[in-house]
Amino acid sequence: MKFSCEKSLLQAAAATAGRCAAAKSPLPTLEGLLIQAGTDVRVTGYDLKKGIYTTIPADVAEPGSIVLGARFLNDIVRSLPGGIVTVSVEDGLSTRIECGDSHFTTVGTDSGDYPELPTVDKENAIALPQNILSRMIRQTVFAVSDNESRPVYTGELFEVKGDTLTVVAVDGYRLALRREKVDAGDVEDCSFIVPGATLNDLEKLCGDTDEKVSITVGAKHISFVVGDTVLVSRRLEGEFLNYSRSIPSQFALTADADKEELVQAVSRVAIIVDERTKDALRLKLEADRITITCRTGISQAKDQCPVKTDGEASLEIGFNNRYLLDALKAAPADDLKLCFNNASSPCVIVPADGSDSFSYMVLPVRLKAGA
Repeated sequence: MKFSCEKSLLQAAAATAGRCAAAKSPLPTLEGLLIQAGTDVRVTGYDLKKGIYTTIPADVAEPGSIVLGARFLNDIVRSLPGGIVTVSVEDGLSTRIECGDSHFTTVGTDSGDYPELPTVDKENAIALPQNILSRMIRQTVFAVSDNESRPVYTGELFEVKGDTLTVVAVDGYRLALRREKVDAGDVEDCSFIVPGATLNDLEKLCGDTDEKVSITVGAKHISFVVGDTVLVSRRLEGEFLNYSRSIPSQFALTADADKEELVQAVSRVAIIVDERTKDALRLKLEADRITITCRTGISQAKDQCPVKTDGEASLEIGFNNRYLLDALKAAPADDLKLCFNNASSPCVIVPADGSDSFSYMVLPVRLKAGA
């Protein structure tokens, strides 16, 4: 095998595919990247749960393939001077990487030992712009559970109904939901669960562009095509929370607030929270303001945010500061409506304009008497 290409292209491809190379595996080949030279050069990373392959243009003198350590290859290519990189395999597995006056030689692994990525049998396919999908992931993935005892919640539910895609994450303490219109064509309504780790990789692949991401849904796997890069992931199996029944629809009290003002007020009070004791934020709702307070063993803080309430404005409720701030910061609107029933019921955050583009639900925490 021998090929030459721009250093920047090989560096980007190795970094992209390297996201799916195993950090440590009983199968050492999974810690490497599969490099295949044919018409172009394809670089693949795969950890048996998810895989990425990306294609770059190259001048291929001799077709072939080799597996090189992902970290090793990334470190070498990143260190090279700018220009044309030549990669050649000689004497079996001996691999030479050259650029300008820089030369590296290493021993690769036979590509025949590298596992094949799964084939996605197309059952459904949808498409939406990269920038929209990226925002949907970023605005929900924080609520994905890290509890492996309930693996179905370590991913996000993708639900297609008509021309609408709904994405939902839940971890037992909060729920995050985003909705957008998609190009579904004549696709049947469907739902599938994508692992959170896959979505973190996908969000990094998407750019701030209107170019489409093509999503192909198979029986066991899903693929996402972003430009010249393909991300393949297994689907999570299991019954996801019925979110439509879990989010209350009637409320005794609502408060309209400016997002930035509320985030700043909550952030200031949260400064004193001790992560070891996880002191709760106390929110007191009144007719024209929310008062946020917190008291620890050595500190106390208080701030206010103006609001417009509808309902009986006499409620005190406690929240974990991080859970509340995550939801407020993620909400994609300048004006928010906070909805309450009582001190033991969840707070639901929705757009103040009445649209259904997002919904965040945060469970309250029990307040200590006199705190």
